[in-house]
Amino acid sequence: MARYKLLIKVSAAKEIEGIPKRDRQRVINRITKLADDPRCAGCEKLSGQERYRVRQGRYRILYTINDEEVIVVVVKVAHRREVYR
Repeated sequence: MARYKLLIKVSAAKEIEGIPKRDRQRVINRITKLADDPRCAGCEKLSGQERYRVRQGRYRILYTINDEEVIVVVVKVAHRREVYR
């Protein structure tokens, strides 16, 4: 399997900066692992959208996968209460 290129939207990067330090590194590690396997165990395709969701503790990472260009784009990172708003 090819290694995917990771792109993080500016808005998602700002959301990552707002995560408490103790959780931030775990979220970053989880995002990094998406480059190896974007359809990893625990990820779910969101209904009605071309986005996927993966959990990391209390946070959710929403992303899209472009298989033709071998790119994963992180769209949103937020607490589970706020991520789908």
